[in-house]
Amino acid sequence: MDQKFIVETSARHLHVTHEALEALFGAGAELHNKKDLSQPGQFATTEKVTVVGPKGQFAASILGPERSATQVEISASDARTLGVTAPIRESGDIAGSAGCKLVGPAGELEISEGVIIAKRHIHFTPDEAAARGVADKDVVWVKIETPERKTIFGDVVVRVSEKFSAAMHLDTDEANAAGCAGVVYGEIVKL
Repeated sequence: MDQKFIVETSARHLHVTHEALEALFGAGAELHNKKDLSQPGQFATTEKVTVVGPKGQFAASILGPERSATQVEISASDARTLGVTAPIRESGDIAGSAGCKLVGPAGELEISEGVIIAKRHIHFTPDEAAARGVADKDVVWVKIETPERKTIFGDVVVRVSEKFSAAMHLDTDEANAAGCAGVVYGEIVKL
């Protein structure tokens, strides 16, 4: 079995609850699928909002489906642009994280927490993880071979679920540092 897996750049985005979606887009609002993502059931939507911090703002896309908590995933550069101190966390671990204001076409929403820099991670099914000798929550090193910026990333969290498909996710800062463009593959290495 080939041990390599696709490496994808996860640009700034947010996940919203139904209540947040209605606050930003109006009563009865729904998410509209613009493009399916590599993880089954996940999709980029046509809906965008403005994320506002003490120092700056930018537009970000919403990913679907709706979630149980509103969460904004950004890069360290994005955090500086906003003027927030966003912790590096696994998706869903938002307790005590930074807050911001979200502005949509129908309203605004202040969130007191939920802004994070997502830890780099790999999604695997149980079979894909077993074939590589890793388990859920393992932390590994991943080698990425790009033409001019070969890189080994540490602190990569393995996430395992029947609902996943093999793919590593980096934020835009990390992907740019490694020269990731087009189709890029990674491989777990032992150091």
